Amino acid sequence: MKHLLLIAALLGAGPLCAQDGPVPEAALQAQIVLLGEIHDNPHHHARQAAYVARLSPRAVVFEMLTSAQAGLITDENRHDRQGLAEALNWAQSGWPDFAMYHPIIAASGGAIYGGAVPRDAARSAMKEGIASWFGPDAPRFGLADPLPADQQQTRETLQMEAHCNALPDSLLPAMVGLQRLRDANLARATLRALRETGGPVAVILGNGHARKDWGVPAFLRHVSPQTPVFVIGQTEEDTHPDPNYDLTLSSQTVPREDPCKAFR
Repeated sequence: MKHLLLIAALLGAGPLCAQDGPVPEAALQAQIVLLGEIHDNPHHHARQAAYVARLSPRAVVFEMLTSAQAGLITDENRHDRQGLAEALNWAQSGWPDFAMYHPIIAASGGAIYGGAVPRDAARSAMKEGIASWFGPDAPRFGLADPLPADQQQTRETLQMEAHCNALPDSLLPAMVGLQRLRDANLARATLRALRETGGPVAVILGNGHARKDWGVPAFLRHVSPQTPVFVIGQTEEDTHPDPNYDLTLSSQTVPREDPCKAFR
């Protein structure tokens, strides 16, 4: 009953697209369900919380949390939005309002895991190499090998576009490497959650990390090909299926400032 009331409250927070309905059977059967998002869209987060309530995973992994931060979340404080935001130092995290993410935590009765690479570690990895920071698991996750040249070029172009064409070309390889590291670290945290809880596991992450061709799902396939994975991507005002996801759901767009304004 508590989950049903929570879903009703979340769906009442804003309109969701007409595609929403029963959870797909493939998602119910999966051991890992990735729930993508556009970070600042509250409708996406409402849907994630509703899916978590419906799936009842034994663990939820967050792109936004480090392992140390996830360890601060307990059964006693997970429903205290303000107290938890302060404990996580969310205001300094750079992520959107915690009010959008807290309902996802509250919807889950399972363990919370963090898959983020800490900022100081990310800086070190950019200087020393991603395989060095990732440690002995690097070869198993494919981080010791370079990307195919065409994929490297495509990803460098995407990084340049994502940063408003303001990055020096010399920085692009390191930015692609950092994206690979974050994807691999999320995958490793997800497999750890699956191993420790028995699953199923839900993962809260941006659409870019959720894409099946080279994001977290690709690392999961590489390391644990026998594990059933279902991937949901979320868009805005677009109902066309995206081959990067098993299911594409759309919500209304939200007003936002031009992200490139600061670079002009």
